[in-house]
Amino acid sequence: MELYNKKKWWKRLLLILGLIIIAASLFYTNILVNKFAQTERKNVKLWADAVHRKVKLVEYTDRFFGQLREQEREKVELLADVYRHLLSDSSSRDLTFYLNIINKNKTIPVILTDKNGKINSANNVDWNPDTVPYLTGKLKEEFSVYPPIKVPEVDNYLYYNNSRLYYELQDVLNDYISSFMSEVTLNSSSVPVIITDSTMENIIQFGNLNDIRMSDPAYAKKKLEEMKRENDPIVIKFSDQNTSYIFYKDSDLLTKMKLFPIAQILIISVFLFIAYLLFSSSRKSEQNRVWAGMAKETAHQIGTPLSSIMAWLELIKMDPANASRAAVEIEKDVKRLEMISDRFSKVGSTPSLENDNLVKIIYNTVAYLKPRTPRKVNYVINIPEDKDIIIPVNASLFSWVIENLCKNAIDAMDGKGTITIDLKEENNHVNIDITDTGKGIPVSEQKAIFNPGYTKKKRGWGLGLSLAKRIIKEYHKGKIFVKTSAQGKGSTFRIVLNRQV
Repeated sequence: MELYNKKKWWKRLLLILGLIIIAASLFYTNILVNKFAQTERKNVKLWADAVHRKVKLVEYTDRFFGQLREQEREKVELLADVYRHLLSDSSSRDLTFYLNIINKNKTIPVILTDKNGKINSANNVDWNPDTVPYLTGKLKEEFSVYPPIKVPEVDNYLYYNNSRLYYELQDVLNDYISSFMSEVTLNSSSVPVIITDSTMENIIQFGNLNDIRMSDPAYAKKKLEEMKRENDPIVIKFSDQNTSYIFYKDSDLLTKMKLFPIAQILIISVFLFIAYLLFSSSRKSEQNRVWAGMAKETAHQIGTPLSSIMAWLELIKMDPANASRAAVEIEKDVKRLEMISDRFSKVGSTPSLENDNLVKIIYNTVAYLKPRTPRKVNYVINIPEDKDIIIPVNASLFSWVIENLCKNAIDAMDGKGTITIDLKEENNHVNIDITDTGKGIPVSEQKAIFNPGYTKKKRGWGLGLSLAKRIIKEYHKGKIFVKTSAQGKGSTFRIVLNRQV
């Protein structure tokens, strides 16, 4: 129960730390996004202010051009009146004044025709009057902007039009307006823009929007409605009859930056969810391997003495004379079963360490293993049997470690070779080296072999070295690792135990 409580506490702590990290990251990101958004909005405001100023300039230019147009129109009307008086007032004694006005006209085009449209005279036109005898077709349409002046006495008609200067000014103004529209739509601030006519529905131009998607009327209308909701339009009045509206919204980059924190939360959430699934799956898999390994290890440990007991019982049945000898061996196997039970009971709890002779434990373990291992396996212990090395140790569990390392060595040697055990004392600890003449362990696998479930045996369960590491590291506060290993020459495992725990 205490273990599960600790796990819950750690989970809660990690969850709180994770939430703090995520909150801090989002808070900082949000600050950056807000700063960027403020800069973008400032740029948009500057752009809108610049557009307002240009609109005023366009309106001023339009008024100026309008005044020029009015002056040109007044000149045309004056000239028309002169021609009307000149042609209708034949009794005038002094026509010099009218003729001077007509001669000073260097810009307004005029054409005098009879009732059949035959041209009698023309002035300020860009074509040769001698080559055009009649006022018809496009030429007549061009000079019908204003109604002609009829001269009743001679049944003639005077046609006139705006001057070339007037049309040149009109072209300049149109180019200026077109240039202004282009500058608005293709702005350097990357602001999406839509320009409409006076109805606020018909789109004249747009900029910084997807050309293909804007060709869809439904999408274009949707974008226009979005802009109407986001900002008030900028009004452009080119004349009393010509008004346009500029609609705009935040740039796409600013919109994406606003959504960035939300995207970050989603990405982090997905990452944490996947990490949790992987961790949970890995943990469950490891637990399954451990449970399966423990079950198999238990069966294996118990199987040897049970098989021996059953064999001795059969021998007694066959020949009761072997009862005394069998009783001694059965007693050994029963003690072995007691040791196995003791070992497994201590794996799940914190065992007590008592001062014991390390040399004696090693010799007793090897003495038990010798008759139960292949005859071609030799054991060499380079420690005097009568030497005493007293350290805090749990004899039952430490003996299990030696057994597992020796069994691992026997498997690596395929049941034939030498196992050498060395012991070296140092100031604060004792080093035990167990060397075999087996196949060796690749460098890439020297740490992985201590993981639960790691094995290369067809019938192995990968628990022996994992248990050995747990016993040495967690219970004895020592170390166990692969000291040296060479392919085809063997390996050396080192156990480091402290003299005082």
